[in-house]
Amino acid sequence: MRKNTALGRGMTTAGMVGVLALTAAGAARAEQIVKIGEVAPVTGPASYLGKDTENGARLAIEEINQTGLTIGGQKVTLMFDAQDDAGDPRQATQVAQKLVDDKVSAVVGHMQSGSTIPASKIYSDAGIVQVSPSATNPAYTQQGFKTAYRVVATDAQQGPTLADFAANTLKVKSVAIVDDSTAYGQGLAVEFEKQAKADGITVLSHDASTDKTVDFRAILTKIKGERPDVIMYGGLDGTGGPFVKQARQLGIPVKTLAGDGLCAEDLAKLAGDAADNVICSIAGAPLLKMPEGPSFVDRYKKRFGYAPVLNSPFAYDAVGIIVDAMKRAQSTEPAKILAAMPATDYHGVLGETQFDSKGDLKHGVISLYKYVDGKQALLGVVSK
Repeated sequence: MRKNTALGRGMTTAGMVGVLALTAAGAARAEQIVKIGEVAPVTGPASYLGKDTENGARLAIEEINQTGLTIGGQKVTLMFDAQDDAGDPRQATQVAQKLVDDKVSAVVGHMQSGSTIPASKIYSDAGIVQVSPSATNPAYTQQGFKTAYRVVATDAQQGPTLADFAANTLKVKSVAIVDDSTAYGQGLAVEFEKQAKADGITVLSHDASTDKTVDFRAILTKIKGERPDVIMYGGLDGTGGPFVKQARQLGIPVKTLAGDGLCAEDLAKLAGDAADNVICSIAGAPLLKMPEGPSFVDRYKKRFGYAPVLNSPFAYDAVGIIVDAMKRAQSTEPAKILAAMPATDYHGVLGETQFDSKGDLKHGVISLYKYVDGKQALLGVVSK
C-alpha cells in the first residue's frame, strides 16, 4: 500500500511535532487580547453621567476592533474591562486595584475628581497609564505621577473663567459661594474664589454642604440676608438642581454660577423654572462644534439609541489616545505605552490633543452656557 502521509514522504515524528508547535505559535501570535480598563459611577446619583462615560469608551473599543488593530506585526483585539466606583473614593481604590490585578494595559477614568485622585496612586505604583475624561481638580496632575493624564481642562481654568465672566460681563460686585465638599465641587469653588477676589469681587461668604444635601433652605436664608449680586455653587446637578430651585422659592433673584457638574442639558428636570437663573461652564468645546462632533453623535445614537450626555466624546478620545500610544510604541506593554504618552499629538473628536509635562492639556477650552425656557444656550467659548 502506498503511504500518502507526511511521515511517508520522509518527515519524522519529531519533525511533525515541530510543525504543529510552530503552527500553534503562529496562531498565538495571530491575535493578542489586550484589556483596557474603564471606571465611572454607573450606580449612585451621577450614574447617568457614568453610563455616558462608559458608553464613549465602549464605542471607541468596538469601532477599533471592527476596523482591526495591529501592533508590532500582531493582530490585537481590545477587551473592555468596565468597572463601577459609584463615585466613592474608597470603592475607587478597590476598583483600581482590581484593574491592576486584571492586568489591563491602560485605564480610562475615573470620572469624578474625588475618585480619580485616590485611584491615581495605585495606577502610578503599577506603572499603568490613566487617562481621565472628566476629572477637573488640578491636584490630580500635581502629584508628580507620570501615569496621570486628562483630556479636559482643569478647574484652575474653569473657575477663573466663571469669575472673569461675573466681573467683566455681569459686572457683579459681590458673591456668596457654596460647595459640596467634594474634591470637584470644593476645588472649583476655591479656584473661582481666588480669581473673584483678584477681579475685585467681594466674597460675602463661603459655605459647605455635602454631595448628598438636598435641603439648602438654612444656607440660602442666610445668603438672602447677605444680598449678593450672584451665587456660585460648586457641585453636581443632583444637588445643584434643588439648590437653585430652592433659591427661587425663597425669592432670591440673582443668578447662580456653576461648573460642568451642574451644566446638564436637562437641568430643568431638577431645577424647574429656576434653571433659567443658572449660568454654567463646561470644560470642553460644545460637542457639535468639535471637529468630528456631528459624526460622533450619529454613531453614538445608532449604537445606544439616545444622544450623548457630556463625557462620552472625552472617554472616546481617551481610548483613541491610548491606542495611538500603543501604535507609536509598537507595543501593548504598559511601560512602553507610558513612555510614548508624552509625545501624544492626537487628532480625534475633540480636535488636537497634546499634553504638557504634568499630563494636562496644552490647550484647554471652556464653554459658557445659560438657560432659556429650560433649554441650554451657548454664551461663548474661551480658549485657555
